[in-house]
Amino acid sequence: MRPPLVNNPPYALEVAGLSAVLGGHKVLEMPSLRVNPGEVLIVIGPNGSGKTTLLLCLALLLRPAAGAISYGGTPVLDDKRVFQLRRKLAVVFQEPLLLNRTVWDNVTLGLRLRGVRRDEAEARTRKWLERFGIASLSKRQARTLSGGEAKRVSLTRAFVLQPEVLFLDEPFNALDSPTRQALLEDFESVLRETKVTTVMVTHDRNEALVLADRVAVLMDGTISQLGTPEEVFGSPANEDVARFVEAGNILHGTVSSQAGGLVSINIEGRELQAISSLEPGSKITVYLHYDDVTLSLPLSEAISTSARNQLRGKITRSFSFSSQVKVTIDCGFALASVITRRSWEELGLEVGREVLVSFKASSVHLIPRLR
Repeated sequence: MRPPLVNNPPYALEVAGLSAVLGGHKVLEMPSLRVNPGEVLIVIGPNGSGKTTLLLCLALLLRPAAGAISYGGTPVLDDKRVFQLRRKLAVVFQEPLLLNRTVWDNVTLGLRLRGVRRDEAEARTRKWLERFGIASLSKRQARTLSGGEAKRVSLTRAFVLQPEVLFLDEPFNALDSPTRQALLEDFESVLRETKVTTVMVTHDRNEALVLADRVAVLMDGTISQLGTPEEVFGSPANEDVARFVEAGNILHGTVSSQAGGLVSINIEGRELQAISSLEPGSKITVYLHYDDVTLSLPLSEAISTSARNQLRGKITRSFSFSSQVKVTIDCGFALASVITRRSWEELGLEVGREVLVSFKASSVHLIPRLR
């Protein structure tokens, strides 16, 4: 391993030059990663990008091929140190992995293994069973629990340990929507109360938006972008990230003119305006968040709006989900907007209806293309 990392003040978790090899293939290459005390870092990425491998390495459950890992400024150097540190960590996997015992037995297992006094163990267990709303299930056998109840037991078992760092691998997977939402709300509240340093893997961007202080997008075993949820989902670093987060329109065009920090972009013969200093002739990818695209009914008189971009188009498709509707409009090129179901109904929108599409120049995120 590399020389010890020196931090002032120390990070809760830090890695340098981390790599992992599985089946003879390098699946992880992490030059550096730092997690602040009390931070919630959400790791997202496509299947096979190395998310779970990264989590297992950070949780000291998988030995990396190379690299240095430090907790609180103290490097992990040998197996003895690994064992000591593991007692300060807690891991929650996709599957609850409960013993065929009572809920109480499952929650207290880790405390017993750590030699926590019986009275303290009982007090902690009662507190966390109550906090996750499963105190009434304490005598139930694990095999009789629903999926949501089992997930709550798994989370309770982790928090009762009072870990310094919590790791979670898609903990809300395979739950129905109401159960998932209720558990997510409880979990978010607990994270903010405890301020426990957390690293969580998920494929669900809504979980990242709700929980994360920062989001790491993992692509092909390396971090393609690391930033706040607003930065990652609003201003993707490259087209691969933009396509993965699936939060906005992706268009290809060329800068046709530039003046005073405002550029015009030609997309299939139509002109858009954006804030940029890119030179004319630059080939770019346009990323425009669905929520930044406003729809209205076209009127004969001018519409009062601060949006520099206004395009007429015809609705070609609509898709309803939850309380929202994703609307696709042909503006000379396809453009999509997500609006509320109420707005859809109040405007009397339908496939084939002509609409006015508006969005601000500041909402248009440009990503330079090499070709």
